Amino acid sequence: MENTLHITEELRTTFGEGTIIDQPTCDAIPTVWVPWNRVTEILTYLKTKTDNPYRMLFDLTAIDERVRSHRQGQPESDFTVLYHLLSYDRNEDIRIKVALRGEYPSLPSVTKIWPSASWYEREVWDMFGITFDGHPHLTRILMPPTWKGHPLRKEHPARATEMGPFQLPGEKEDVEQRALQFRPEEWGMKRRHEDTDFLFLNLGPQHPGTHGLLRVILELDGEEIVDAVLDIGYHHRAAEKMGERQSWHTFIPYTDRIDYMGGVMNNLPYVLAVEKLAGIEVPARAKVIRVMMAEFFRIVSHLVWYGTFAQDVGALSPVFYTFNDRERIFSLMEAVCGGRMHPAWFRIGGVAQDLPRGWDKMVQDFLDYLPSRLKEYDKIVMQNRIFKARTMGIGSYTLDEAMEWGVTGPGLRACGFEWDFRKKRPYSGYDQFEFDIPAAQHGDCYDRGVVRIEEMRQSLRIIEQCLKNMPSGPYKSDHQLATPPLKERTMHDIETLITHFLNVSWGPVIPPGEAAFAIEATKGNNGYYLVSDGSTVPYRVRIRTPSFPHLQMVPHISRGFMVPDLLAILGSIDYVLADVDR
Repeated sequence: MENTLHITEELRTTFGEGTIIDQPTCDAIPTVWVPWNRVTEILTYLKTKTDNPYRMLFDLTAIDERVRSHRQGQPESDFTVLYHLLSYDRNEDIRIKVALRGEYPSLPSVTKIWPSASWYEREVWDMFGITFDGHPHLTRILMPPTWKGHPLRKEHPARATEMGPFQLPGEKEDVEQRALQFRPEEWGMKRRHEDTDFLFLNLGPQHPGTHGLLRVILELDGEEIVDAVLDIGYHHRAAEKMGERQSWHTFIPYTDRIDYMGGVMNNLPYVLAVEKLAGIEVPARAKVIRVMMAEFFRIVSHLVWYGTFAQDVGALSPVFYTFNDRERIFSLMEAVCGGRMHPAWFRIGGVAQDLPRGWDKMVQDFLDYLPSRLKEYDKIVMQNRIFKARTMGIGSYTLDEAMEWGVTGPGLRACGFEWDFRKKRPYSGYDQFEFDIPAAQHGDCYDRGVVRIEEMRQSLRIIEQCLKNMPSGPYKSDHQLATPPLKERTMHDIETLITHFLNVSWGPVIPPGEAAFAIEATKGNNGYYLVSDGSTVPYRVRIRTPSFPHLQMVPHISRGFMVPDLLAILGSIDYVLADVDR
């Protein structure tokens, strides 16, 4: 709490008493409002001039405030832009908010402070229509270039039934095709240099090496990559918009589809954020069950990455082995949850059901099975001299570069930085477990693999501790916003029956407030920022995914390499397009 008071007081002292307005939040992250014309100055100070600076732009998003009811103590605004900064030195965050008035407001770009702000600002313009003056290329990023309107504004339709039927007459098809044509000059690229004509090559959007619908436009000098432009959004499904029309409870299955390799790992930051808003305490047994299931899905995700990464650089057999191991975990998940890849099994306040009889034997059998398999994969993949030649020294970046671009998770630890949110900011009882933080040194494709492989072994350690120390007790909180009244009580009086009916049919009414919660997910730091207006549905759902900033860094770490090296780089990042596009 001392650091929290220190930074807000420091800002007030440095920039003037009337410049900084505090806002209390449910997550206790220091949150301050600053004037739009001083935001660049204040953000620069926080990144470079304060002691133990906030070096990472963790997130940048906006809120359409125009129909919000509960905003006590906040400056009036039609739209709010917020910057979420992270200081590893302090192990602390700060949230900077800017109040904007008008139907289509603007404020200065911060791309000169953080290069990672480029995609975030494009997303805010795309979704809200807020302009960032000085941005080098402020264009659509998730929506098609011909899209009309800004989808996260409150007046934009949320359902297909609110829009006319889709039609694609010939003239519209021609317009859409022309809009997809790449024009290098619009991106500051040149078609030729001295006596060299550059080749512009489309990699994707349908390409096995792009791990989904991703288009990479490469500027090539021969086979050498001069520059690259990434075209994302092909997998955009309006997840944040859907979050604003689903109840707090019924949005849980949608979270499974964000990082669709992560299963219940996606549920965890969402329910933790809701529990923070509602003040719900989770029982000890539910916490340990959550940890065990989340670590199983960490292994699931890493196994998919392992096999496909090897396949990207030419080794075909490993993907069949790792997918077979993944199926073994899915059999276990099906026995526990009833679902496999998308079980949507975590609940606000706990989990859906208690563990079934025989769960412990299934878990023990898998703990006995996987270690020897991982040793075998070390021999056929990581010790393979062709694999090493294709990955060592390729796509490397330094720790400073990682922080500039918003890299978290295994990609950050591959630079030699032993930072894991499960250790540094324990949640769901992770402080009760013994495990190590794997790290490497070179920040290249190979080291990103080294970290993930060791993470699977550490996940096995955690799961074994869950197996041996599973506490007794309830699997879900009895808080009224998490669990309807017991059946026998509903038959006792009409008030309890009404409460039960409303909780089941409409869902809980979460008190007004704001809260964010982020976890060490499979691919990096995944977080949910939720705004409640005192309703049965969220007012704003912001999903901060690790793959979004990671993929933005690809051009930076690909220049000077060859086209086959790009496939190794993409494979080593371990992104999922649903995690990028949401």
